[in-house]
Amino acid sequence: MTTRQTPGQRSYSETDHWLIAAQNGLTTIFGQPNGTGRSDPSEGLDEAELDEAERDQAARLMRVNHVGEVCAQALYQSQAAATRDLQLQQTLAHAAAEENDHLIWCDRRLQALGGRKSLLNPLWYTGAFVIGAVAGLAGDRWSLGFLKETEEQVEGHLDSHLGRLPAKDTCSRVVVQQMKEDERRHAETASRSGAADLPTPIKSLMRGASRVMTGAAYWI
Repeated sequence: MTTRQTPGQRSYSETDHWLIAAQNGLTTIFGQPNGTGRSDPSEGLDEAELDEAERDQAARLMRVNHVGEVCAQALYQSQAAATRDLQLQQTLAHAAAEENDHLIWCDRRLQALGGRKSLLNPLWYTGAFVIGAVAGLAGDRWSLGFLKETEEQVEGHLDSHLGRLPAKDTCSRVVVQQMKEDERRHAETASRSGAADLPTPIKSLMRGASRVMTGAAYWI
């Protein structure tokens, strides 16, 4: 059985890596994920006085953002499990930890706004994990290309949310702004690592799937 080893760590079999990815999935959906320990961008800011409609809108948008981070975790974990490139595996692991920061921040905003996570998170994670695994098994260049395109689309999606969040909800806005900057950096890292440019039909299909996911997560 093929094994992979990160410097300074024990060897893991291919099966081990997929089992670790599955455990991370359970933690993402039902547990408390571990991030990098970065401070929450909204820490120390005063909560804005929002009316019911503004609070509901902010909570729904932050739920959509939380779903996006659930899917990002699935993609990073499945692609890390599929690759045999240890350096790429470490790059993906670091990015996944930063995406966990986003999960934590979005969860806190949802609680502060009186919102809730999407009831479909297990479905979103499973679907994204399968897609990420397929991309990963296609080869590292295609896997990175898929990751780059995903991050660029998420960055655009977050930018649109900055225009839809209540102007006075500074706490949510600073979180989304930091997430947007991180996504841009992750896309640039994927590009530098040798990402392939995906065919236009695949990019369009990804945008369509994203619209379905964000539309459903806004309500459910």
